[in-house]
Parts: sequence; structure tokens; C-alpha cells
Amino acid sequence: MKSKIWLLSFSLFLIVSVSFAQKKGKGPKSIITDKFSISKYHNKEELERMGKGDLIALYTERNQVLTSTLPYVAFATKPGVTMTSLGIPDNNDNTKALEEQFDNTDDYLEKTLEFQGKFLPYSDTKNLIAAILFYEEIMKSLHTYNEFR
Repeated sequence: MKSKIWLLSFSLFLIVSVSFAQKKGKGPKSIITDKFSISKYHNKEELERMGKGDLIALYTERNQVLTSTLPYVAFATKPGVTMTSLGIPDNNDNTKALEEQFDNTDDYLEKTLEFQGKFLPYSDTKNLIAAILFYEEIMKSLHTYNEFR
């Protein structure tokens, strides 16, 4: 009986210690997230053939990409650049600040998508198309950003 209690206690201890152990990082985290991306740029004719639901989906997708990219243009325009590669010390304060920024961006995107889900269906289709094309032009210009340095 004592051996069963000891074994049960030891097993419980192992489970608890594994649960509360510090998680090892996956290495330096990219400043620009790769969670959001677009698969294709569109022209006006393609967009005019799409339904409003598809246009809303494209609009929100592009909004997510720009929201997760534009604040970091002074550092990078594509995922993969880390604090370390920029010469920013990879310490607890900086890592925490970056994590907080990611959390804030996620919260902003969540609230924005909630708002857009309610209001975008009332938008004019031509305005949606213009906005998508505008967003795509901004995203294309990120590919030529280095020319301005």
C-alpha cells in the first residue's frame, strides 16, 4: 500500500513539475509575424467579378497583413528579422515589450475584425474594390522599400 501511495505521489509530482516548468523558446522571434499573408494580388476587373462576401474577405485579409507589417517598416518589411539580427539586445525587457506589442496588435485586430464584420456589409462595393487595390499597392510598395534607403 505504501508503495502505491509513493508511486502515485511521485507521478503527481512529475506531472506538476512538467506543467510548471519554464517553456524553452523556439529561438529568436521574428519582429514581423508570418501569421498573415496574401496569396495573390488582384486587378480591378477580377475584383469586379467577385461577390461582396469575397471582397470583404480580401479587404480584411489585407488589413491584417498591413496592421502586422506597417508598424515595423523602420526595422523590416518581411518576416524573419529578429531583435538579435537588428542588434537589439535579446533580454527579458525587450522580449516582454515585443510580446506585449504582439498581444496589443492581436487585440486590435480582433476588435477591428469584429467591427468590420458588422459594418463592411453596408459598404459600397466600388469602395471595397478601391480599398483593396489601395491596400495591395501599399503591400507592393513594401517590396521596393529598400530603394528609399
